[in-house]
Amino acid sequence: MTEKPDAAPKAPEGVDVEKPSAARVYDWYLGGKQNWAVDREFGRKVEKMWSLARPGAKQNREFMNRVVRAALDAGIRQFLDLGSGVPTAGNVHEVVEAALGDDDEATVVYVDYEPVAVAHATLILEDEAATDWAGIVQADMRDPRAVLSDPRTRELIDFDKPVCVMLMAVLHFVGPDDDPDAVVRAYRDKLVSGSWLAISQMSEGDGSGPALEGLRWFVEQYRKTSNPMWLRDRDEIEPFFGGWPLLEPGITHLPDWRPERELNAVEAEARPFAWCAVAQKP
Repeated sequence: MTEKPDAAPKAPEGVDVEKPSAARVYDWYLGGKQNWAVDREFGRKVEKMWSLARPGAKQNREFMNRVVRAALDAGIRQFLDLGSGVPTAGNVHEVVEAALGDDDEATVVYVDYEPVAVAHATLILEDEAATDWAGIVQADMRDPRAVLSDPRTRELIDFDKPVCVMLMAVLHFVGPDDDPDAVVRAYRDKLVSGSWLAISQMSEGDGSGPALEGLRWFVEQYRKTSNPMWLRDRDEIEPFFGGWPLLEPGITHLPDWRPERELNAVEAEARPFAWCAVAQKP
């Protein structure tokens, strides 16, 4: 079937739409609309070499959606999404808005260091009239002090109350030289009792065969860029939670954390290649 051309979204001022953006390619994988032909072309090239890029991205997004809804059910009303990319296609503020009643309130802070992601996020939040309760901070999540002291963070997040901090598919961009343990610890130390920490991390997991070789090719492409990727196994992920009790079902593959639907055959192929978990501060 021939794919129909998509109507071009509104381009933020100063954003180059002639070169592919990782944030917009990811948006395309998720079925979002904040992407251009150049992004879709790049995404298709990746899919030819690793066909699980799209189902893997969707499993990560669905995990994030379930975490947000579970946090809301637990009474948490503040969300800090680190390395958020373009906030579209079922991102945090959309899930929050859909889940809460008109009389209930919540706040969301997105954090990303890429100007293209921040520009798109700003435009989206303005167009959706969400800027009074959702904001974007341009900062590197590897610099917790910059993130936590930013005026927008301080305006929207009250750290004397529980917060759900999310590191969704971003820690694989934090290498050993960045001291990921110290980065995550800085965010944990800022949180009060009852707060949640949610993490998803790409991994070779228990994958094998062509799917695993495709993932290794995918990682190698990123190693040639300014955003190299670092895969971690299950035992390397658990220390990030600092000994906090893990919520059921503990550390699992993405579709196995409180699943809401069955996987098809292609989605099942992607299952081994990421781990995830959520912990609550005692």
